[in-house]
Amino acid sequence: MKMKALLLLVAATFLFSLSAEAQSLPRKVRNVEMQDLNGKKARLPWWGEKNLIIFYVDPDKAKQNHEFTVYLEENKRLAGPNIEGFGIINLKDSWYPVPDSMVRQIAEARTAKNGATIVCDPDHWLSSAWRLGDCNDHFVLMLVNKAGELVYIHKGELSKADQEEFLKIADTLR
Repeated sequence: MKMKALLLLVAATFLFSLSAEAQSLPRKVRNVEMQDLNGKKARLPWWGEKNLIIFYVDPDKAKQNHEFTVYLEENKRLAGPNIEGFGIINLKDSWYPVPDSMVRQIAEARTAKNGATIVCDPDHWLSSAWRLGDCNDHFVLMLVNKAGELVYIHKGELSKADQEEFLKIADTLR
């Protein structure tokens, strides 16, 4: 019985250290192969050329930070020669029974409307490669600098304080 408790403690400590490592920032990440809206292979755009604002979105929560993203877009709040933003659709966590093709069509309509760049993650490729943890039911906002370092991540609804923190960091990348 003592051996079982010791093994559970060791396992819990190991998992906690992995979780802590996954959340330490900044940390190096790599360009990950995704899919374009037609299902063809695509890399993350502007990788190594510009600082990146990445909106990694579970379609179930696409409107989670809607007011803030509209504010950023309409006011060109983060526009600059050194920074670009784009969206990644977390298809693996999208609601059932809506097929991926329908989610892709919705994204195509958005790109036609505002020129947004959107790629798709069909099977947690990004969240696994970057050790993001569970992104289901989250709108994940990230900043990656030109050197390929994840310098900011937030999952879920952004409070006013979270928005200010994000903008403060993003302003240093413009």
